[in-house]
Amino acid sequence: MDAEGRLLEDLDPDQLGAVTAPRGPVCVLAGAGTGKTRTITRRIAYLVDRGHVAPGQVLAVTFTKRAAGEMRTRLRALGVSGAQAVTFHAAALRQLRYFWPRVVGDAPWELLDGKLRLVGQAANRVGAPTSAESLRDLASEIEWAKASLVTPDDYPVAVSKARRDVPLPAEQISRVYQGYEQLKTRARMLDFDDLLLHTAAILEEHSDVAVEFRDRYRCFVVDEYQDVTPLQQRVLDGWLGGRDDLTVVGDANQTIYSFAGASPRPLLDFPRRFPEAVVVRLERDYRSTPEVVSLANQVIGAARDRPAGSRLRLIGLRPPGPVPMFSEFDDEPTEAQAVAERVGALLRNGVAASEIAILYRVNAQSEAYEQALTEKQIPYQVRGGERFFARPEIRQAMMSLRSAAGGAPTAELPTVVREVLKPHGLSLEPPTGGAQRERWESLLALVELAEELDSVTPGADLARFVGELEMRAEAQHPPTVEGVTLASLHAAKGLEWDAVFLIGLTDGTVPIQHADTDEAAIEEERRLLYVGVTRAREHLWLSWSLSRTAGGRRSRRRSRFLYGLLPEDHPAARSIGGASREAGPARRAVRVECRVCGDALTSTPAIKLGRCATCPSDVDEELLERLKKWRAARAKQLRVPPYVVFTDTTLTAIAEQRPADTGGLVAISGIGPSKLDKYGADVLALVKGGAGVGST
Repeated sequence: MDAEGRLLEDLDPDQLGAVTAPRGPVCVLAGAGTGKTRTITRRIAYLVDRGHVAPGQVLAVTFTKRAAGEMRTRLRALGVSGAQAVTFHAAALRQLRYFWPRVVGDAPWELLDGKLRLVGQAANRVGAPTSAESLRDLASEIEWAKASLVTPDDYPVAVSKARRDVPLPAEQISRVYQGYEQLKTRARMLDFDDLLLHTAAILEEHSDVAVEFRDRYRCFVVDEYQDVTPLQQRVLDGWLGGRDDLTVVGDANQTIYSFAGASPRPLLDFPRRFPEAVVVRLERDYRSTPEVVSLANQVIGAARDRPAGSRLRLIGLRPPGPVPMFSEFDDEPTEAQAVAERVGALLRNGVAASEIAILYRVNAQSEAYEQALTEKQIPYQVRGGERFFARPEIRQAMMSLRSAAGGAPTAELPTVVREVLKPHGLSLEPPTGGAQRERWESLLALVELAEELDSVTPGADLARFVGELEMRAEAQHPPTVEGVTLASLHAAKGLEWDAVFLIGLTDGTVPIQHADTDEAAIEEERRLLYVGVTRAREHLWLSWSLSRTAGGRRSRRRSRFLYGLLPEDHPAARSIGGASREAGPARRAVRVECRVCGDALTSTPAIKLGRCATCPSDVDEELLERLKKWRAARAKQLRVPPYVVFTDTTLTAIAEQRPADTGGLVAISGIGPSKLDKYGADVLALVKGGAGVGST
């Protein structure tokens, strides 16, 4: 098969149309999981192969180093070398460094590592708060203003027009913004937004620079175009200079960064700006099962006033899978424990830990899940924490690999890498847990990366491997570490897993409380949930809890976005003997009856106790007291809050029902296999009148 045939094989009709479209404006409306990265990299390779453009004349830009690194990797695999695939800021930095001496004449200004110090000085001068939280809020407002092409003087009017929720009076923020810019200029420094502002200004004001740049780059590709800001669009216009050799790819349904100035309007207006543009819609979803795709379509289909360019309806092409599950809980600790138990079940069924994610709206929600996973000794990584290549063990390992790269190879690459990493802690068997296990997992990830390189490049040596690692470190494109991912919905954009848990889906969280007065903000929150749903390939669990703390007031309600996805009277049908109320969209609730009067039980406390709240309690007070003392001792021993062992309601249920064996114990809601293994013997001993094995 010739080169062109290889580039076009395995493409569906819509992808093929995008890849082979003639040079000129092309707009690819690509739904989640429809193969957009594959499509645009094949398009670049096709244009190069047909001689329409030289590799060095291509500039492809995206929004994250990881996405840019993925594009470069795919282009290399397609035999395209020399094409630029970078972030907007990286492209602008490179151009500024090149043109600065000609345009400005003196030494290039330094790049500001972080703006909080100067923001703090500016805030202090105008009497604005200078706490860490306040400075982060002020920095975010300055970033939004610059991305939106708003000057300090125009800031108060702009935020009023945008109905933006600001942390301080707009006039005060304006003064902080003004002072920050003055301090930065006086120090002869640039921040990341300045890279784009100065690049645009140079192209607009210096015709010789613009001519030289436009002679070098002839073909432009923009990924995730729905996230472009007015400032980035201004830079792109400067690059184009009236030309139209531009391919944009995006999905307006995944616009979730408007708080940072992003807008889908350039994507939606593309056919108006370029009436002759080829517009291709990618709707065949190769990522998710039809059940997940159907739920995603329902979530986004309920959005109000969707523009024509956002009305993509995904078509799931994978084999059928399990229905998405909905679960309601009394409180967050119970929800976290149930999620951890389900994660454990997935691991036992062969799902890799790295293929499981727990996604939440705000980072503060992760704490309960970190604790629940730790209790079950399930490894996890918090996305947005310490970067892989910044970890001490990885830095040390790379130094050793560089030193060893000069010697003659004595074995296959993976074997050599294992030998080099052995002194750093890469044993044949993994440590039991803790920091040593985390270190071992990180080192093992390097070996797996060596195995991957060896499989695609037979004969690759250690020097080639070190070069690959350094390139990934630069691109922030780490290998996968075996651990469950905990991440915010925003941080999960662009990623995917076999199993996804969307947790904490209550009004006030999804949608977030401060969005409640703005219809546009509400719809962005809906899109955020849509992004979360479309991260799942096969298993999807959506859950919420009615109280934040164990035993707290059950005042929350499930997210408004879930209404219509499950019946209004849906009690999240309780699974017998489980801690959760769960059901797929088409399942009916299981009837649970009061053991005293026989009436149906619907509330969580009633189902836990096995009786109506109005029915008499036959609790064994002495047993209940023994259980509480035992729980306090176990919690102290494990260094966890008492409710992590058992909630008060579960203890009361045990003291009322007095189970005689493990079957009776697991019939009590809140006691699953994990708790049975940990505490079953103790509880049964206490019921029989003993002190409990673990209480000593």
